[in-house]
Amino acid sequence: MAHERPAQKAPVRHSIETSEEAGVRFLHFGSEWVQGAMRIARPYALELEYTREMMGCLLLRTEADWPGRVLQVGLGAASLTKFWHRHRPQTLQTVLEINPGVVAMAYAAFRLPRDAARIDIEVTDAVAWMAEPRRTKFDCLMVDGYDEHARFGALGSEAFYADGRRHLSRDGVMVINLFGRSRGYARQVDALRDVFKGRVLALDPVEGGNAIAFAWAGERPVLDADSLHERATALRAEVGINFSATVARMVRAAATA
Repeated sequence: MAHERPAQKAPVRHSIETSEEAGVRFLHFGSEWVQGAMRIARPYALELEYTREMMGCLLLRTEADWPGRVLQVGLGAASLTKFWHRHRPQTLQTVLEINPGVVAMAYAAFRLPRDAARIDIEVTDAVAWMAEPRRTKFDCLMVDGYDEHARFGALGSEAFYADGRRHLSRDGVMVINLFGRSRGYARQVDALRDVFKGRVLALDPVEGGNAIAFAWAGERPVLDADSLHERATALRAEVGINFSATVARMVRAAATA
């Protein structure tokens, strides 16, 4: 289905602040909503539970060199970007962030590495960027973009999901932070299922209301409990994340998908 190509938005200029509590630095966009967090003593760790849940995409692919390329929509506190940089040194990242101030804050306050060879940051409107045809395909597309009022806007549309699907490699995985069931969750999941022909795993929300969904371009990954727990054990030793709760949510979601 053809979709009308959106116009490029001008970079947004909302205020950007940080706060600190109990050794954790938080990112805010001029409101009480937390847009990212970093434990100062462990800057490369994933402090927020939903970011660890998003990395559950590693449970869906068993290749040691996966992903080769990652496309990330929304930089925030650079938690996901730093995780890939630390734990997948072969991975090339492209990050789309509409606000240049967020990029500056990530470097200044959240220890984003200055590594242009592996992290390509484009200050751009992701909706317009994704609508353009491109040769590069990505193995993993991570969508975590919200405004200062925690609204996803066009990033939650069927047109955007269809554009994302076209940018995935043959076995690519899309990972989306849907934030919560009260904010259009069911509509977004339905749109994902339409675009990905039902190849979607929508998990129950974690603490804070964030609900993560995975959609894949190729064959259905192995989703039985034994295989997922085995993979989770290996990943905990490798990257330090305890995926036990994520596995349980995946098994429940797979049983009702």
